[in-house]
Amino acid sequence: MPTCFFAFSVLKIRLFLKQLLTGKTLEYISGWQYQQFPPTIQYLIENALIRITKLDRKELRLVGASRTDTGVHAWGQVAHFVTPFTYDSLQSLHAAMNGLLPPEIRVREICPALPEFHARFSTKSKTYHYKIYNNPIMDPFLSLYAYHSAHKLNPAAMREAAAYFVGKHDFSSFANASHNDRLPDPVKEIFRFDINEMGAVLQLDVEGTGFLYRQVRNMVALLLQIGREALPPNVVPKILAAQDRRELAKFALSAPPHGLCLMSVNYDHDILKPPEVGPDISFGRTHQVSKCKLPFY
Repeated sequence: MPTCFFAFSVLKIRLFLKQLLTGKTLEYISGWQYQQFPPTIQYLIENALIRITKLDRKELRLVGASRTDTGVHAWGQVAHFVTPFTYDSLQSLHAAMNGLLPPEIRVREICPALPEFHARFSTKSKTYHYKIYNNPIMDPFLSLYAYHSAHKLNPAAMREAAAYFVGKHDFSSFANASHNDRLPDPVKEIFRFDINEMGAVLQLDVEGTGFLYRQVRNMVALLLQIGREALPPNVVPKILAAQDRRELAKFALSAPPHGLCLMSVNYDHDILKPPEVGPDISFGRTHQVSKCKLPFY
């Protein structure tokens, strides 16, 4: 059976749907994992595919690379699904999916994949960023995508602390209990943890082999306390060594989800090679405008 995988952008996890019968709004903020009510991202993607392909969800077997938590955004989420038939072109499928999805969710790319490709298990690393708006007055245009810290932070202290996370560690102290992963491997490797200053915005970029439930938000919460100079940077290795979530709870709670975004899911180049026979990749462009008749002002 041919396999397709696609990357899509979740611009806002907090979405509102109009209920036709009551006229009220329905907020769904339940992340990726399949759930009908409140509806999740996976549920909406599957519903669109079911309507287009006339297949049921057991046949499609949609799998996401990352089960983003409630309130977390995603620019580079990847998923794959299986169809019992082939496509000559993916453009129509791409346009139909985006036509059925809410405007806050968009499929960015669809392409054929090798049979051995798996969106989750083929992953080599994932990259997240967390945005902090560090100014006494919050920018309202960033309020949905950045955490507001009115207290002046010390980026140098945060960088020193973040360096302790780099490498292979047992991150049990930074993981919340999850109902989905009953026996997760707590040992993860972090390749980089950068803190970039962009005006009033501090952007924390972290790349690793994988992350435990709420691990990134818990690491950010501790870095915020260090940035406020409430804790020294060398508290990080002490908490890591404890391998106990209760040790972190003495110093910090999880950072809010809305500042976090899954930026990319990274794979080996060979596994991303498309099959020798198959349709071209669809980037959602069905035509180009060759000449604009109206001037821009």
